[in-house]
Amino acid sequence: MTILERNQTRRDPAQGSPPAPAIAIASIVLSMALVAVGNGLMFAYIPVRLGAEGFDPTWAGLIVTGLSAGGLAGCILTGPLVRRVGHARAFMVLSALIVLSNAAVGAGPHPLSWIAARALYGFAICGLFIVAQSWLNDVIANTIRGRVMAFFYVAYVAGLGVGYSTLALIDIRAADAPLVGIAFTALSILPVGLTRLAQPPPPQAASVALGRAWRISPVGVAGMLAVGGLSMTISGFAPIHATAKGYSQADVALLLSAMPIGTLILQIPLGWISDRTDRRFVLVAASTLAMVAGLFALGFDGGALAALVVIYVVWAGASESIYSLASAHAADRAGKDDMVALSSSLLFAWSLSGFIVPGIVTGLSAFYGTQAFIHVAIVIATVFCLFVLWRVVAMSPVPAAETGNFAPMTAQAPLPVDLAFPSEEQPRR
Repeated sequence: MTILERNQTRRDPAQGSPPAPAIAIASIVLSMALVAVGNGLMFAYIPVRLGAEGFDPTWAGLIVTGLSAGGLAGCILTGPLVRRVGHARAFMVLSALIVLSNAAVGAGPHPLSWIAARALYGFAICGLFIVAQSWLNDVIANTIRGRVMAFFYVAYVAGLGVGYSTLALIDIRAADAPLVGIAFTALSILPVGLTRLAQPPPPQAASVALGRAWRISPVGVAGMLAVGGLSMTISGFAPIHATAKGYSQADVALLLSAMPIGTLILQIPLGWISDRTDRRFVLVAASTLAMVAGLFALGFDGGALAALVVIYVVWAGASESIYSLASAHAADRAGKDDMVALSSSLLFAWSLSGFIVPGIVTGLSAFYGTQAFIHVAIVIATVFCLFVLWRVVAMSPVPAAETGNFAPMTAQAPLPVDLAFPSEEQPRR
């Protein structure tokens, strides 16, 4: 059972509460899918636009780092915001911040203002995910929670792919991309604004206890540290590097739009295997695959686009799989009393790594070129693989009867929201 499933003790239709209407649940999923379209487009647009204007790629790296910093702040501050104004108002406030961020980007290629704008965006998108997942987690019955949340993640990943591919259709030197991003963000407010879902109770504060989380699941914490850096490095710097290597706008759009496919096709079989064996073996396989794909990305760098697309699909899919596998492994080793401290600490580890590693890559890129991100990703995957192998030798596996079911997730979004918002029934220390 994943952390999301094991944490849920709030209102449950099986316990007497009326089931949430399917259309109301779908409204939140649809809203986040619409946000994802704009997110994907802006992710692809910014490095390509900066490259077309002749800016050094380091600026694009700084913008990725700024986005990651905003995401870290979002993970920390969204809880207090929701406690103050509630889920619905928080969702609309955060959506308004995304609109402001895209409007600032649309004002023209001013790298310093773009760094601030994307930091604001990082804060808002991270907060939106936490709010949306919290809302869903409160109203979905335990019997269907895994399926609904899997659909939620798939819808978001599909939206990212649509957004990436849209880059090929816009005028890169105009403000088309920010305007499209604003339009999709505005559309995303409508389903939530019209939803009839009851708002969940205000979340409690969740404390971060990395030492305690490490004692519970070293592999889980290490996995979050690894995948936070891997995800932001690969997704954030792939368009920067492709632009610097001279690939066309359409080529970059194709490369990025193909990458989410790896997330969708690799997680399911790896998760199925992990439910039937020691998850650490599957984590070793996923990290090895990420390492090998990174080596191929180096070998074929600047080569045929078709080969790079296949490599990056595997690379992104293997890296994303570490996210959900590590989360499931951590849940397997935690008791009920441990879940709040563990889950909030994993969320913090993921977001902290997603901020620090892009900053390192940006610094290295200034000296060694944009290809530095590939080397950094290979090192992260290798170190994590070796660490998990050591843990396999040093620690016995969780008995099969005590493990739960794998659920697909994406490292482009915060961990399931009970990591940030424990329910009132859960014990706290």
